[in-house]
Amino acid sequence: MDRHLGPNFEIPAASMGIVALITIGIWLPFYDLFVQNALAKITKREEGLTSLQKIVIGNIFSVLTMVSAGLVEWRRRVIAISHGSPMSVMWLTPQYVFLGFCEVFSIVGHIQFYNSESPEKMRSIANSLQYLVLACSTYVGALVMNIVHKVARNPDWLNNDIDAGRLDYYYFLIAGVSALNLVYIISRARRYHYRVIVKAEVVDKP
Repeated sequence: MDRHLGPNFEIPAASMGIVALITIGIWLPFYDLFVQNALAKITKREEGLTSLQKIVIGNIFSVLTMVSAGLVEWRRRVIAISHGSPMSVMWLTPQYVFLGFCEVFSIVGHIQFYNSESPEKMRSIANSLQYLVLACSTYVGALVMNIVHKVARNPDWLNNDIDAGRLDYYYFLIAGVSALNLVYIISRARRYHYRVIVKAEVVDKP
């Protein structure tokens, strides 16, 4: 892909991930200052969105991230094989913006859920679960890649030569798995009942 911005500047290949960080940095204060208040008036909840709603939205952006990545890779490969002019690297921006929204909604939703729904003495343990999940997901991702390497051989989706491989198929596969995960999360979230904490007022007797 063409990583040039103007005649004298070339974007480092590993720096596109900063788009996700910029998205998070812009969205968090914007949500706190404007969006949350508007949603609170609609939902009649102080936090605007519930923790599970944020988790669901985060997973929706997860699917959009992989679909966007697959479409861009499919188009990039078609152009590369036809020896056309390379695509601008800025076409990768949408998937990193979606990734930023995915991370901010998912992480904030999980933290809010664990802090509000866990027993008080287990909140620190509950919050550590999301980091355990992230660690396990690394191994699961490596396992999925090994399975794809062995099963998808003609052509090899994850060929070292990305023009010869079908990386777009792999992105669409992950998008499909994410979509199934989204359906499961929605089905469980609809059946979940939030804890109701009633604080009793102590009245001193005369």
